[in-house]
Amino acid sequence: MGMTMTQKILAAHAGLDSVVAGQLIEADLDLVLGNDITSPVAIKEMAKMNLDTVFNKDKIALVPDHFVPNKDIKSAEHCKCVREFALKNNITNYFEVGQMGIEHALLPEQGLTVAGDVIIGADSHTCTYGALGAFSTGVGSTDMAAGMATGKAWFKVPGAIKFNIVGKPSKWISGKDVILHIIGKIGVDGALYKSMEFVGEGIKNLTMDDRFTIANMAIEAGAKNGIFPVDDLAKDYMKEHSKRDFVVYEADEDAVYDEEYTIDLSQLKPTIAFPHLPENTKTIDEIKEEIKIDQVVIGSCTNGRIDDLRCAAKLLEGRHVAKGMRLIVIPATQKIYLQAMEEGLLKTFIEAGGIVSTPTCGPCLGGYMGVLAENERCVSTTNRNFVGRMGHITSEIYLASPAVAAESAVKGYIAAPAV
Repeated sequence: MGMTMTQKILAAHAGLDSVVAGQLIEADLDLVLGNDITSPVAIKEMAKMNLDTVFNKDKIALVPDHFVPNKDIKSAEHCKCVREFALKNNITNYFEVGQMGIEHALLPEQGLTVAGDVIIGADSHTCTYGALGAFSTGVGSTDMAAGMATGKAWFKVPGAIKFNIVGKPSKWISGKDVILHIIGKIGVDGALYKSMEFVGEGIKNLTMDDRFTIANMAIEAGAKNGIFPVDDLAKDYMKEHSKRDFVVYEADEDAVYDEEYTIDLSQLKPTIAFPHLPENTKTIDEIKEEIKIDQVVIGSCTNGRIDDLRCAAKLLEGRHVAKGMRLIVIPATQKIYLQAMEEGLLKTFIEAGGIVSTPTCGPCLGGYMGVLAENERCVSTTNRNFVGRMGHITSEIYLASPAVAAESAVKGYIAAPAV
C-alpha cells in the first residue's frame, strides 16, 4: 500500500519502512515551537520532570508574539518566564522584541523550517510550514514540554484528503480565497485529524505567501496538517532563507486518500467567512445587502506577509478609509516591516488613514491593538471568527483576503475590488 507525503515523512522520522493511517508511532522532532502564551505552561510541566536541560538547544524556537510588546503585567510575567528559560538553557532560536515576529511567518523567514521536517508547536497554526513540504502540527503545552525534554512525540498517523488544484486565479484572488472556499465546501470538521494534501498543475500559480496562507488555515477544517509538494518555487525559497539541508518526499502513485476534490482557481471569487465560523462562507456576489463595518485588520500569521501588504497598499494608494473606520495594519515580522517601509507601503497605509503596528498577534485573538466593542463589526485577514474571538461576544468578525479588507476599509462596508 502506498503512502502519502505526510505518511512518508512520519515513517522516516519513526525509523519505519512504512506506516498506515491510524497507526501509533513515536517520531523524532526537528523543531519544537512555543510562544508567550503556551511556553510558560510547558516550562512549568518540564520543571516537574526534574530535567536540567532541553534535548537540543538548536531545535527549540521560543517566539513571544501574542502580547508583545507586553500589554499588561500578566503578559510581562509570561514573557519573563520564557526569557529566563531561554537564557538558562542557551536556546539558540529565542527571539526578543526587536527581533521577533509572528511565529509562523518568522520561522520560515529565519530558515528554521524546511521540507521533510517534523515540527510540533504549542500553537494550532503550526501547520503553516506544510507550505514548504514539512509535516508540522499544533500540540498542547504538555506535548511541547515532552518534546523539549526528549526530542520525540507520539502521533497517530493521519489519513489524507487530496485537493487537486487546477487553473489560474483571477486578479485579486489569493490563497485566502482558496482556503476559505475549501473550508466553506468541506466544513470546519471536514478534514478532522486528516492531512490536507494539495497537488496539481495549478499550484504553480500560487505564490509562497499564498501557500503559507492555505497551509496555515488547514486547522480551520479540523486537519492535522496541510502540505504542498516541493516544487522549484519552494526550493528557491528554502535556498534563499535557510542553510539547512532539506529532504523532498513525494506521495506514491497508489497512496490512499479518503476523499479527493478538484479546486479550479479560475472559478474562484472573492470569498468572505461570515460570523461565527470559517465555514460560513459567501462569495462577494452572494452578499445582497450592504454590511457596514467599524474596523479592518490586515495582518496575522495568515495574511501579514509582504504580498499581503503590497496588495492592500495597491488598493489604498491615493484613497482614504471611510469616515469612522479604523484600519490597523500589522506586518508579520521585522523584516517584512522594514521591506514595507522601504517600498513606501507604510506611507500609503498612514496617508490612507490607517495605523501600522509593530509585529504582533494582537487583535487576532482579542489580545490588544484592536479589541472590538459591543456589536462592532470587523473585516479581518486573520484566521478565526468565533464568538468573542476579537473582543465583545456580540461583535462580529468577517474573514477575508487583504484585497477585500482594503477595499472594505475604503467603502465602509464589505466590498471587493473591481477586476
